[in-house]
Amino acid sequence: MASPSRMNPDAVQAVRALARASRVLERVSGELNLAHYRVLAAIGSGDERASRIAARLALGRPTVSAAVASLCQRGLLTRAHDAGDRRAAALALTLEGEALLDRVESEMVARIEDLCTRTPDGARVLESLRWLGAAIDEKHAERRAAREGRDR
Repeated sequence: MASPSRMNPDAVQAVRALARASRVLERVSGELNLAHYRVLAAIGSGDERASRIAARLALGRPTVSAAVASLCQRGLLTRAHDAGDRRAAALALTLEGEALLDRVESEMVARIEDLCTRTPDGARVLESLRWLGAAIDEKHAERRAAREGRDR
């Protein structure tokens, strides 16, 4: 492993900034911790199964199961058996879950937009973050395809 002195200093600063940004977002979303936000956002984006959410978010299944149980208990999610696979449960946001997700994301967007106005080119920062998200999705798809290829 490279020592910090041999690493790209710009990359080190970027990693540290992303870590700090995640904490800023978590603080602004006081009603949800970041793990619960990520689960709600994944379900809001169309993921309905805990196993898919765990894989997409690179979280362990027990972590996702605990988050789902907590979010169901809070009335933010519903869990129904999948007609096609009785072992799996289909997850959906409740109206309260949708409202909370909208509220939290609005607060997060406002914070990110404020921070971006403090940079030399806020629009480029947002664009770069979208690119980073797309790269993460691409990497996830590659891993899933490789895993499915091994399982056959």
